[in-house]
Amino acid sequence: MANIYDGAFRTILNDCRKLIIPVINEIFGETYIGEEEIQFFPNEHFIDQQDEADRERITDTNFTILGKIPKKYHIECESSLPDGKITIRLFEYDAQIALDEGEVTEETLTVTFPNTAVLYLRTYKKTPDKMKYVIITPGGTVQYDVPIMKVQTYSLDDIFEKRLLMLIPFYIFSHEKGFPEYNSNEQKLAELKAEYQEILKRLDELEQQGVIGAFDKRTIIELSGDVIKEIAQKYENVQKGVGDIMGGALIETSARRLKNEAENETKKQTALKLLKRGKQTVEEIAEDTGLSITEVEQLAGLQTV
Repeated sequence: MANIYDGAFRTILNDCRKLIIPVINEIFGETYIGEEEIQFFPNEHFIDQQDEADRERITDTNFTILGKIPKKYHIECESSLPDGKITIRLFEYDAQIALDEGEVTEETLTVTFPNTAVLYLRTYKKTPDKMKYVIITPGGTVQYDVPIMKVQTYSLDDIFEKRLLMLIPFYIFSHEKGFPEYNSNEQKLAELKAEYQEILKRLDELEQQGVIGAFDKRTIIELSGDVIKEIAQKYENVQKGVGDIMGGALIETSARRLKNEAENETKKQTALKLLKRGKQTVEEIAEDTGLSITEVEQLAGLQTV
């Protein structure tokens, strides 16, 4: 179901917000460095209709990046065949977003439309490279493009080199046409599984380098598993083969987290004992236990409370 993919997209965007910035840079040619603040706004909008009850529209994203110049963005995730209707929906969303934040000064209404784009998970012959709005008004015609990002055109190297990590849960779409062969050919399936082992390896490296956190990595892995389960439900070997790799990685990540928490708790208990003895400085205790000076200072502060 498409809502599985929409849900994965919204989840990774809301839970791992910084991952959207490289995608925005890629789509719109921006130069954000990744440290900018992102403000999210409600996704629910009510489309005003005369003589009918208002329709609720839920956008995939509605946020502002506070760079040198604050800019509003609206990104939709789409997996279905282009039929022209999405362009109408996009404009409805954009108009309502603009109207919701419009300003009236001395009977002058000013509305600002967001920078809009569509993330297509599947690419068909009919999938264009961009959409376009042409708005004819009494004061003149306004027209501008709505760019399209096609997930299936990005290789793994592209994704990691450009830090388009929020595309990883949807990378499996690049292999969708090959599912029948993967499902019946063990060698081909092994090659697909090897790709996902490579994804996990690269994510581990990025975590070790401090590029992403443990939570970001876990979210990417978990959502990848959800998408694989949905898209390959008719292909048991694919679903189980690749799904087990991602599920195993989740178990390993959880086990590692529990181990790290246990080890850290042991370090803290040791530091508390050393603090009670009062024979070592904070710096010496930090060096002996492997905790940071700040952590030892916090423990020392708790002792005095």
